[in-house]
Amino acid sequence: MATYCGYCKRVKQLLTQLGATYKVIELDEGTDGDETQAALAEWTGQRTVPNVFIGGKHIGGCDSVLEKHQAGHLLPLLSEAGAIASK
Repeated sequence: MATYCGYCKRVKQLLTQLGATYKVIELDEGTDGDETQAALAEWTGQRTVPNVFIGGKHIGGCDSVLEKHQAGHLLPLLSEAGAIASK
């Protein structure tokens, strides 16, 4: 993620609203952000941020997260990963 990115802020806002526990790596705050982003791009095929993983599985970017949420698939993924209490 990046602190200046509106899409990143939207994903963080959604995860917070859902009560999820999550870890953020802000690529623009560390000294190795460019290297990390390059490695993520090679691994996932996605160069943009946010680059979201749930339970170690690549989910995608903001659009993918929002689509999964609207389809009712995000909460189960978060629950299975232990990032949110089951309801």
